[in-house]
Amino acid sequence: MGDGSLALGRAHQTSSMKLAMYRRLLADRRARRFLAGLGVSSLGDGLSIVTIPWLAVLAAPAGDSGVFVGIAVAAYTLPGVIGAVLLRRYLARRPAREMVLGHAVLRAGCIGLIAILAIASALPPYLYVALLAGSSLLYAWGNAGQYTMLSSLAGPDGRLAVNSLASAQVSFATIVGPVSAGVLLFVLSPGALLALDAASFAVLGLAAWRTRTDAGPTEPPVDTDAAGSGFRLLRRRDLLSLTVVTWLFFFLYGPVEVALPVYVAHDQAAPAGLLGAYWTSFGVGALVATLVTGALRAGNMRRTTLLIVVGWGACLLPFAIAPIPVTVISFALGGLIYGPFIPLTYALFQSATPAANLPAVLAARSAVVMIATPLGTAIGGPLVAGLGASGTLGASGIATIALAAAAAVLWPEDGERAVDSQSQETQGEARIAP
Repeated sequence: MGDGSLALGRAHQTSSMKLAMYRRLLADRRARRFLAGLGVSSLGDGLSIVTIPWLAVLAAPAGDSGVFVGIAVAAYTLPGVIGAVLLRRYLARRPAREMVLGHAVLRAGCIGLIAILAIASALPPYLYVALLAGSSLLYAWGNAGQYTMLSSLAGPDGRLAVNSLASAQVSFATIVGPVSAGVLLFVLSPGALLALDAASFAVLGLAAWRTRTDAGPTEPPVDTDAAGSGFRLLRRRDLLSLTVVTWLFFFLYGPVEVALPVYVAHDQAAPAGLLGAYWTSFGVGALVATLVTGALRAGNMRRTTLLIVVGWGACLLPFAIAPIPVTVISFALGGLIYGPFIPLTYALFQSATPAANLPAVLAARSAVVMIATPLGTAIGGPLVAGLGASGTLGASGIATIALAAAAAVLWPEDGERAVDSQSQETQGEARIAP
């Protein structure tokens, strides 16, 4: 009884400390302004989840909608990887707020031009793809600048809290944005909605420029120097297994982003509101899962991760045969299952890697994993053209389940426990080192 009361008291104290940190952050005018800018741009991104692929469906050349949607969605993300590497020499030493501003200006300009051309019915397919690609060129740098500014605004004690506030806004936008886009597309054109998205990035750029912090230059989002040694460490069987599982899981998710809008528009002949309903249901499930992830038991995270992979794959199977209400519920359940995957896999890396090597390993992981979903999205176009949208969704589910089955055999179960002990020993040595 005494131990239980003590634990309850500690939990209450921890909760009070977190609430106090949230209050302190929201009372800070600079943090409040920057978080508001991030929130507005997150809502714009939420609208674009539906609007960008929907406009791609409308703008696609006749008979090539699946391929074109895949190219367009990939163009909105993949060039960010290229920019992270090729622009390192020019951007690595710039102040963080200039990185955020540059990304916001580029997004607003390119998407705004798409909106103007779409409203004027003068948007050729190739130019749509080119402008989407241009808008994403600074994405990785903008993201790096964003988290550097948040860290500086919050200080060491408030970083987790401020990151949580920013992530909560993204989750909320994932819920509200798609359903809002689905409703608004009944009365507004896709070009008009993209104009709102462009304006949201202009708000972010203004907020970043007006928010002065002590944040100086930041490291590039993919530190290729650190990644060099990290790649050698990733060859260890347990880390390599986890990296391969993560990469393939994200890769197999990629075709879903292409197939789903085609499934709604062509297979079901439904309006954009249904696409918004799918992504909103997914966002609700993912948000709930994110909130409860901390309550998951720490034991055997490998098994939990594999169950997530199986569960997500199973949630895609109904698209091959089931009616719309069943698939909406299944997609919501998929979000609930998918949500904890990222925090769990990061926890596995942390427990399986000595502290001294963790930065290099995570840098290498980022360099490898960052391109998985865009490549999966790019391959989704030809798959939709060959299998159809419902067939692609079902095939993605079957392949994901097969991935979990293969990983259960090939991914060593005892690597986490063995190396976790090694990590603790390394941390102990670091504490007594001069």
